[in-house]
Amino acid sequence: MSISSRFAVGIHILALIEINKGGVSTSEFLAGSVNTNPAVIRKIMGMLKNAGLVNVRPGIAGAELAKDLSDITLLDVYKAVNVVQEKELFSVHENPNPQCPVGRNIQNTIGPLFEIAQSALEKALGNVAIEDVVKDIIEKEKLNNKCD
Repeated sequence: MSISSRFAVGIHILALIEINKGGVSTSEFLAGSVNTNPAVIRKIMGMLKNAGLVNVRPGIAGAELAKDLSDITLLDVYKAVNVVQEKELFSVHENPNPQCPVGRNIQNTIGPLFEIAQSALEKALGNVAIEDVVKDIIEKEKLNNKCD
């Protein structure tokens, strides 16, 4: 099972709002770029709003970033869209056989390893800002345009 696509869509939304800051970023516009239903965008936008990452005003089309690009990390987005709960990125099967030496010890053996792995992932996400993503998209787009 992979991490929810809400994470990638949340990053996509924030990057597009920034790149389109001169225009109006409606849920329909954002959905067109993500290639999904506007209802999906509205749900994720609600999560981003509750986390203080975007401002959305009822009755007024469009959204804007609530913070500077450099102040929004991928970890902020990861947490905002409820990808996983604390220390639950990796789940361990719940009822291994206690009569088996592996079944009796597997949870206590791999649980701490999973926590270390989740911590490493979250630390890495905390070191990347949406600003970095936007800069990379702009650079890639410049390279694509040179080939046209």
